[in-house]
Amino acid sequence: MVWRVPVRPGKSSPILTKSQVILTGYTDGKLYTQSFDRRTGKLLWERSVDRASELQANRLNHPAAIASVTDGQNVFSFFKDFGFVSYDANGKERWRAPMGPFNTTMGLGAAPVLAGANIYLLADQVEGSFLAALDARNGELRWKQEREEGEAWGTPLLYAPAGKTPYVLTASRGQLGAYSLKDGKRTTTLRGLPTTVVGSPVIDNGVLYVQGYGSDAPAPFSQRLEKLDKNHDGRLTKDEYLDDPFLGGIARFTGNRDLVITEDEWNLKQKEIMGPNCLVAYRLDYDAGGALAPRELWRYEKSFTAVIPTPLVYEGVLYFVKNGGILTSIDAKSGKVLKTGRITGALGGYSSSPVAADGKVYLASEDGNAAVLRAGGEWAVLSTTPLGEPIYATPALSEGEFYLRTDEALYCFRGNVK
Repeated sequence: MVWRVPVRPGKSSPILTKSQVILTGYTDGKLYTQSFDRRTGKLLWERSVDRASELQANRLNHPAAIASVTDGQNVFSFFKDFGFVSYDANGKERWRAPMGPFNTTMGLGAAPVLAGANIYLLADQVEGSFLAALDARNGELRWKQEREEGEAWGTPLLYAPAGKTPYVLTASRGQLGAYSLKDGKRTTTLRGLPTTVVGSPVIDNGVLYVQGYGSDAPAPFSQRLEKLDKNHDGRLTKDEYLDDPFLGGIARFTGNRDLVITEDEWNLKQKEIMGPNCLVAYRLDYDAGGALAPRELWRYEKSFTAVIPTPLVYEGVLYFVKNGGILTSIDAKSGKVLKTGRITGALGGYSSSPVAADGKVYLASEDGNAAVLRAGGEWAVLSTTPLGEPIYATPALSEGEFYLRTDEALYCFRGNVK
């Protein structure tokens, strides 16, 4: 460990410029962007905006859960309860672009994507979903494209191979979408993806990997009634489902929206979330007209691959981690499972995504245990470190340094660099 500094509460992952570590936090109704010196950990500046709304969200979805993005100098932070705010390298506010309130049951999750002169934001909601492009210089809206997809959380991807038309790719609610960077026109829709996508899709060597889950069969309403229906009237009212975000979403957005859940409304929601539990790989081919034409290579179908963490592709091997510290490695080319095992010393739940460098894979559990693995199909645990502080953010790696954000602090670790 090189240094440790306290940070404001939050779950957003740290991002890096050449000299700064940027993250966000939330305290007493204010949404903060904080900048720390990479060398010393010293707080360089912090700025805040007032929380404008209080979006219904899953307990894991914090007001400061979405990572910022940077062009190396300027910082762009998005808060689901405010919108965008941008700062320069010294913390001076450049612009703000308020947005919302949004219509969600679990909260937004997609991070903004910077490409050229634009910032792209995906807001997949129960209703009113859209993909938008804002001018990175002043926050002005360049275009906004409505989407039929419902609530989802994966961050979109920029795909711009040399000599080919560039696209913004989205994966949610069973569909892959490809959008023109220039005007937001949707040129491709491919169905057959998992229904619920929380972890983000990834691209490696022209192959897109998407993981997610769905419901193979409708869950019976009778199970919820047995547990929650206090007056046995065959319905669920607000005093019975209380603050359950899933049930609250059904009450607010399904059927007649009278905040009472009937069996018919329950079944409508069940149909919406039915779909495959799978990890699927697509070759991102182009057709003769220059439009994206994805081709499925393989799919791994098994109950729950992972929920929140994004998969990792490193040196030809794909890794995904499930709650309980269960890590699976797959041959990225063929889809063949190479190994499934528990990360001894780092069990528990997982929100943080795996990262890799220098022939090693790094993971961190919600319980606060950080693990280092030897990379490869037959991966092996090299070490684990109990930090004793919950970890939800994904680590950032650069030049032999490892930046890790916990509920309480930001850490810098340094490896042995030749």
